[in-house]
Amino acid sequence: MPEDAAGVAGYVLGALDTQAFQERLERDWWPELRARYPDPRELAGAMSDSERHALHDIYQPFRTDPALVSRYQSHLHIDLLPRMQGRGIGRRLIETLLTGLRASGSRGVHLHVGRANERAVGFYRHIGLTELPGDRGLIFVTKLADPPRS
Repeated sequence: MPEDAAGVAGYVLGALDTQAFQERLERDWWPELRARYPDPRELAGAMSDSERHALHDIYQPFRTDPALVSRYQSHLHIDLLPRMQGRGIGRRLIETLLTGLRASGSRGVHLHVGRANERAVGFYRHIGLTELPGDRGLIFVTKLADPPRS
C-alpha cells in the first residue's frame, strides 16, 4: 500500500472470480444493507443526489456482462491519490495484483472506468491494457493465460 508522511495514499484490490463475487454480494452483503437503508425509489426528494446514487447501487447493483466475465473472469479496482501519481507506483500495484491473480489461475482481468476520467484512461492505455467500449464507460482488459483446451 503506498504511503508517505501524510499517510496511506492508495490501494489496489481485485476479485479472482467476478461472477462468484457478485453472487456473494447478492447473498451476503446487499440484503443487510437493503434492510438498513430505504429504497430510493420510495423516497421523493428526501435525500441528496449522492445519497440517492449510493442507495441506487444497493438496490440495483451493477452486474458485469457475462460475456466479458467469460473471457476476463477477474476484476480490479485501483485508487492512487494525486500526490503519489506519476512515480510508477500505480503500475507496480497493478503488476503485483496481476501476478497474484495469474498464480491463482485467472485467465484475464477487466476494469471499468468512466469516459470523463481522462487521467485514468491515459494511465491504463500507457501500461498496455486493451480498451473495449462499454455501455457505462470504458472497459480495460488484459489476458493472463490461455483458456484450457478441451
